[in-house]
Amino acid sequence: MIKHSLILLVTGLLLGVVTPGHAGDSLLPEIPTAQARYSDTQGCVEPTAEMRRNHMKYILHQRDETMHRGVRSKQHSLVECINCHVSDAPDAPRVSSEQHFCNSCHSYAAVSIDCFQCHADRPEKTAGTHAMPAVGQSRGENVPVLAIEETIHE
Repeated sequence: MIKHSLILLVTGLLLGVVTPGHAGDSLLPEIPTAQARYSDTQGCVEPTAEMRRNHMKYILHQRDETMHRGVRSKQHSLVECINCHVSDAPDAPRVSSEQHFCNSCHSYAAVSIDCFQCHADRPEKTAGTHAMPAVGQSRGENVPVLAIEETIHE
């Protein structure tokens, strides 16, 4: 599937049929614009090309730092990615939609996303919450964060 899409894309570019970056006339996915900026001087935590190429490495590294060492930071946090790139509007696309920020490219590249089996696919609305469902709760409902820092430092 990916090889077939790549062949179509290259052929289209060579024939002048495909112009990347123009909505509606491209074989490339339409990537929704970010809802926020990382800082006043920086749009994303890394340059766009770098994030497109290596975002999974950052997410996995952040996961390992958090889960194995108890180190939490915002720079490469999945929660912060969602907070910046996904709308919190009630009618905003869910991860199952090709209009969702993450799924727009993942469905194009035929890559499955398993992050949202545990994590929220929409921005957190309340500080101090975590998307991990508690016993008896459905996915997507925010639950209070436990005192993780106290556990880590004991």
